[in-house]
Amino acid sequence: MPSTTVYNMAGEAIEQLELSEQVFGVTPNMAVLHQVVTAQLVNRRQGTASTKSRSEVSGGGKKPYKQKGTGRARQGSIRAPQYRHGGIVFGPKPHEYHHDVPKKMRRLAIRSVLSDKVANEKLIVVDELALEAPRTRDMLDILEKLLVADKGKRVLMMLPQRDENIVLSARNIPSTKVQHVSSINVVELLKHDCVIMPVKTVRWLELVFGEGISADEATRKIIEDIDAEPSAGEAASADEPDFEETGEASDETPTGTDDEAQ
Repeated sequence: MPSTTVYNMAGEAIEQLELSEQVFGVTPNMAVLHQVVTAQLVNRRQGTASTKSRSEVSGGGKKPYKQKGTGRARQGSIRAPQYRHGGIVFGPKPHEYHHDVPKKMRRLAIRSVLSDKVANEKLIVVDELALEAPRTRDMLDILEKLLVADKGKRVLMMLPQRDENIVLSARNIPSTKVQHVSSINVVELLKHDCVIMPVKTVRWLELVFGEGISADEATRKIIEDIDAEPSAGEAASADEPDFEETGEASDETPTGTDDEAQ
């Protein structure tokens, strides 16, 4: 079973996380990867390129000169393709670019890329990814501590839910991109050298690509888990002993002992 090291934001290793074999341990399928990447790039095209043929160009309704006697080649319109400002022969016309790929192939391609990232130690998992305030310097410090701030290295951060502080802190870093995990796609994973994600994002990927539940349901479960976790202040107050109850109990115990002795 594949595993990876979980780091904190200070770059310190804190534990080993076992990953799903079905999501992070498959053999990359290069043929499927090629088809999915090609389809995704094709589907990005708007298909709005357009040119005018000689019948669509304005003007040219009059024969430029008589048919014979000039010594020149016969011409019927100044909008013929060989003329300047003439029509275009076989030029592009608006049409739809669409290449459909089955859902199973798309998911296999994503699992292939994730498995490749884990095998090459390009997947960095952190226990949490949060900032108290948006500040680019803090984000750069985190990247440096995680050893991914090398010049020219592209970093993709995938969050289980939108965090404005993270988004604003990273948007001025040209080599860093932040996106929600539900926007995961093969092209972005391949385009970036390293992928940084919290443990909750790993759980989301295992729910969707391992257990096969929908993205909306997985997002709802992750948000419920995050909301159910106690905050640091609540956890600290829960650990503090209740001295008043302890004192009452100690007062009652000797009384019972005296009664029994009498």
